[in-house]
Amino acid sequence: MATLPHPQARPRLDSPLSLLPTALIAAGAVLVASLSSYALARYAFGVAPAVPTLKTLAVAIHLAAVLPAIPLGLYVLLTRKGGARHRMLGKIWMALMLVTAGSALFIRNLNGGRFSVLHLFVLLIAITLWRAIAAARAGNITAHRRQLIGMFVGALILPGLFAFLPGRTMWQLAFG
Repeated sequence: MATLPHPQARPRLDSPLSLLPTALIAAGAVLVASLSSYALARYAFGVAPAVPTLKTLAVAIHLAAVLPAIPLGLYVLLTRKGGARHRMLGKIWMALMLVTAGSALFIRNLNGGRFSVLHLFVLLIAITLWRAIAAARAGNITAHRRQLIGMFVGALILPGLFAFLPGRTMWQLAFG
């Protein structure tokens, strides 16, 4: 009796149009990671202006978790799925995202100590992680993929770009 190959073992026949969303996601991730690296290098070499908010523990923890989450998430997104490496790196990425979200709750210098609209991303991360894990355990890989791609874009790329708006801490480090 012949067996069919595992669906992920078949070669993907993607058209250039279907690769566009992945290319845009990758470009956004590279842009955020590059800007962040540039800003932190300026800070490390003493070229950037002094930014008092960087000295808080919450910001340090947030940056320490979010900066590796960007390239790791992109790697997991672009490489082969389903194997032990994918599951291990996915768990590490999810842990980094939980630390990123948890530390963000303590970063409230923009609104005079109150929560801002950006804190809604914390709720987004918690709900999305739960739904993605539930989907994977139920075998609904399409929903799992959709949840995590949405979270990568909606909780890393977009807030990462917002971090570089004029007046924000990362803007000051990169361009101040």
